[in-house]
Amino acid sequence: MKSYFISIIALILIVPFSFGQNRKAVKYAKTITLEELQESITTLASDEFEGRATGERGQKMAADYIANKFKIAGLAPPVKTNQGDSYFQEFHLYRSRYNTSYFKKGDEMKKNLVDFLYYSRMETMGEEYIEMVFCGDIKDFDLRGLDVKGKFIAFSAEEMTGWRSKLVELENSGAAGYFIIVRNEDQYRYALNRFGVVMIGEKIEFSVDDMGTKTIIANPALAEWVFEQSFQSLLRKGRGLTKKIIFNADMLIETIDSENVMGFVAGSEKPEEVIIVSAHYDHLGVKEGKVFNGADDNASGTSAIIEIAEAFAEAAENGDGPKRSVMFVAFSGEEEGLLGSKYYVAHPEVPLANTVANLNIDMIGRQDLKYSEDPNYIYIIGSDRISTTLDKIAKSVNDDYSTKLRLDYRYNDYNDPNQYYKRSDHYNFAQNNIPIIFYFSGTHGDYHQPTDTVDKINFEKVKKITDYIFFTTWEIANREERVRPD
Repeated sequence: MKSYFISIIALILIVPFSFGQNRKAVKYAKTITLEELQESITTLASDEFEGRATGERGQKMAADYIANKFKIAGLAPPVKTNQGDSYFQEFHLYRSRYNTSYFKKGDEMKKNLVDFLYYSRMETMGEEYIEMVFCGDIKDFDLRGLDVKGKFIAFSAEEMTGWRSKLVELENSGAAGYFIIVRNEDQYRYALNRFGVVMIGEKIEFSVDDMGTKTIIANPALAEWVFEQSFQSLLRKGRGLTKKIIFNADMLIETIDSENVMGFVAGSEKPEEVIIVSAHYDHLGVKEGKVFNGADDNASGTSAIIEIAEAFAEAAENGDGPKRSVMFVAFSGEEEGLLGSKYYVAHPEVPLANTVANLNIDMIGRQDLKYSEDPNYIYIIGSDRISTTLDKIAKSVNDDYSTKLRLDYRYNDYNDPNQYYKRSDHYNFAQNNIPIIFYFSGTHGDYHQPTDTVDKINFEKVKKITDYIFFTTWEIANREERVRPD
């Protein structure tokens, strides 16, 4: 009798926790296998895919691979095109790189990043005469009585700060650009080293003038060479002095095409409400003959969305699909500045007002130094910033199902110096007040290195985190009330 009573009490204690699990969710989570995750990561991070650089052959191969996975699983192609429905949301970018940039006077030349800093990404100028008008020091100069239209406004400043607000005032002046003479040599050299890194090499963006008006940052030595008098003399009596000089800002511009890859599982009751599960699939390509494979960054996250998509598609095929729709998106252009997701939120396939949440996965295959001996964790970022309901779901799913990960919120701190909240594709959704969760397992010594390879991936860790994200997506998609911003 006593034994029977104890058994009843034990059952009562167990039942409330069991009710937290959805049997269908548990059933379809079993379709997510370690072997398939390993196959996708190994394929995407192979040398054959050439590092998946945005717009390059390897990225196109990866896009085809992901789309084919969606197609085989039975996901619908959600992108409307003139040729019919597609898995690809195509967008165009510009790749720019300075071929050369210099001032020229007779046989003498002054070169960019050596004698000055040309801080701009404008259309190719080539070698041409530009006209400069010296307007004095930033503290007291004005343009009254000066003809600056179509010319470069030259002025001096003690430091690298304080003149940006002046440029805002000059926006309607009609000037062709600015020639800023920084008198503090240490700050000038700092600018040359810091901002010069930005200007060296290739840059990919939606337009070639994203970096604004032509701006040349110089020191007094270059000003003396241009205006042909001492800098002190220029400051004392040079206001209105005009000089013509040959300037070359030859920039190579190439149009490149890229694409986000999308697959759709329609909801059975509220199909207009959509959860987006995302990961970027691009990486850094090949540099100096070395393939940057990007196994963790982000073949790991891409493999997760493929597996979760397949699980939802199988559930839908068996009549057990989600109440709300789920769209799976593999973004391109993330490494170039979150460009794929930036394009998506500007051209959404589902109205942003109907987007319930974005669950974004970026780097879930490794351990960082904080957890070098414990792979059973995941950093949760942003889950409570827009919707505390979403954060509660994230926590309850981890408790109710068998994942039991350590949910670490340290990088969710508003004052965290790393600012990871702004550094992956979820951020563009958050900017539109859409609730988000960013899943991340931290950086490591192979981050953005050619050594980020498959042999270092912890596949059991990827599997456990993928299961957790699947359960979270399932709960959001099937709960009675929609997740909404607070």
